[in-house]
Amino acid sequence: MLDTINIGIIVINKKGSIYYSNEEASQILNRLQNYSKVENSALELLMRAGKEEKYKLSISQKDEIVVQVHELGSLKDEKFYGIIFCDLAYIEHINFNIDVEDIKELLDYTNDAIFVDDMNGETIWINKACEDIYDIKKEYVIGKSIDFLEEERIFYPSVAKLVFEQKKQVTILHSNRNGKQLLTTGTPILYKNGNIKKVVSTSRDITELITLKNQLEDAQNRLEEYQELQKDVYDDLIVRSKKMTDVIGLSRKLSQIDSTVLITGESGVGKGKVAKYIHKLGQRKDKPFVKVNCGAIPEPLIESELFGYEHGAFTGSSKRGKLGLFELAQNGTIFLDEIGELPLNLQVKLLQAIQDKEIQKVGGIKTIKIDVRIITATNRNLKEMISNNEFREDLYYRLNVVPIHLPPLRERLEDIMPLSRHFLKIYNSKFNVKKRLDPNTINSLMKYSWPGNVRELENIIERLVITSSHDIILPDNLPKHILEGKESKHLISIPNSSNLKEIMEDVERQIINDAVTKHKTTRNVAKILGVSQPTIVRKMNKYNIKYSEIDITQ
Repeated sequence: MLDTINIGIIVINKKGSIYYSNEEASQILNRLQNYSKVENSALELLMRAGKEEKYKLSISQKDEIVVQVHELGSLKDEKFYGIIFCDLAYIEHINFNIDVEDIKELLDYTNDAIFVDDMNGETIWINKACEDIYDIKKEYVIGKSIDFLEEERIFYPSVAKLVFEQKKQVTILHSNRNGKQLLTTGTPILYKNGNIKKVVSTSRDITELITLKNQLEDAQNRLEEYQELQKDVYDDLIVRSKKMTDVIGLSRKLSQIDSTVLITGESGVGKGKVAKYIHKLGQRKDKPFVKVNCGAIPEPLIESELFGYEHGAFTGSSKRGKLGLFELAQNGTIFLDEIGELPLNLQVKLLQAIQDKEIQKVGGIKTIKIDVRIITATNRNLKEMISNNEFREDLYYRLNVVPIHLPPLRERLEDIMPLSRHFLKIYNSKFNVKKRLDPNTINSLMKYSWPGNVRELENIIERLVITSSHDIILPDNLPKHILEGKESKHLISIPNSSNLKEIMEDVERQIINDAVTKHKTTRNVAKILGVSQPTIVRKMNKYNIKYSEIDITQ
């Protein structure tokens, strides 16, 4: 805008360095330099000013300018000056009879609030926008002191008062009585001696701007959370810990070959998701993926479910017979979960299917060729089952070509936060809410032992989304057993099994493992548990319990 007026304006320091110059100033300075043959025409204007703030300067016989110099102030011990100059002929045509009331009327049309205080700190004028923004009447504030208006909370804090105290321009962010957010700047007008003549303050309502800023920050935070979560997402798997990252890397390699895979780990760690991940990355991804829970099918029916049956195989069978799950998985993948629950007689038939790549239906006499990849999973110790004659050793080695072990959630705490956010997103969408986890809530979740692993975490997040009354889920919303058990990292979990001997052995293993974690010698462990030291050593060897800090000789 300053480039469109016929008045030259420059900002210069004492050495002649120009910090600002509008178009008119550049033209006049060029004329002066050509006429006077000086190197720095702007410095020439400053030097000629001397003690006078205003003077006339002839550029040529017919070209005369009027120059006015103002000292603007100092920054880091460097003085700055503003120089205003224009042709004398232009000034003679200007009508200086400007009505002050016209100026006030113009200021009343601005959207920013303007209020002026005199040298004594009393308000002498405000514009209409000031009345609207501060919800006041002009007659009420004119003549009132800044102290009075601050006490009345009309201008609080009073930026004019801060200007008088600091003797410089001050900008503050504050609220009016109606809660609007305002950005206010107070600027002092000084006498030549440096005393304050007036203070002009301007306020702008930035409530909507701050609201938009907060919304933008929320959106950015959600985007960052989403981007952070995306780094941890592998299909349906949410992974951040190194242990699970290694599992993902191994799964990718196995997806490219057709070897039989055995996935081990506690109940609820995500064995089924890893199996599906391997299938989706492999060459059979467009073919069927058939999941079978061997522990959920009654023993009399499991053979016919897996291998199908011919017409008349048994009483009540379909006249057309039935396809088995192996046939349904033809050219794809069959996932046999809880393989440790498969009866011994069927283990032989499964071994035949793996070795010969063919099956025989119940009641059938013909074999059927199959092309199926087999992935199995279990939460049981198959080696112990072999020792107890509960699982075939030859089948074990056929299944365990490439083993994958999924660690429990308590051993990969880094996964708890991304998993929690993932489940929170799912159930927020399902129940049409916008719940968020308080940092202290996440901290409590990190300290819990999670005997039910990822399945238990998902259950808890769903419960919190449903039961919490506010958008922020606080620690008080957590179930009591999580809050009470959050300091305990070695809680006893009961395995999902109907075999009493296996349950007792698993609990015994957990108890001994917890004890050796807390104590330094096997003698102390034996004393705490009330058994002999050789018994502890034997049990540790049996359950493959190793702890680097314990001395098994003491």
